[in-house]
Amino acid sequence: MNRKQLVAEAAATTGLPQTAVNAVTTAILDHITKAVANGDKVQLTGFGSFEQVHKPAYVGRNPSTGDPLKVEESWAPKFRPGSEFKAVVNEGGRQTVKAAA
Repeated sequence: MNRKQLVAEAAATTGLPQTAVNAVTTAILDHITKAVANGDKVQLTGFGSFEQVHKPAYVGRNPSTGDPLKVEESWAPKFRPGSEFKAVVNEGGRQTVKAAA
């Protein structure tokens, strides 16, 4: 599912126009992005949490030549799914496996 499909389904579910749902979706994603970029943790109970994690610098290897390669430190976003989200995905996965068998 892409963003356009998500907005269309949310609009159909809520009865709101797609333009309104798209504006709200954009605002929510922008606020989550800015909060995580500022080092805040965003928790959506049941769905999951977004946070920023530090990745220290290290020396890796070029896979083609094997030469050492310095990888700079960085900050990366991290998502941890909530228990309700995990449960729904787990149940969906079981249904898919049973149906295929």
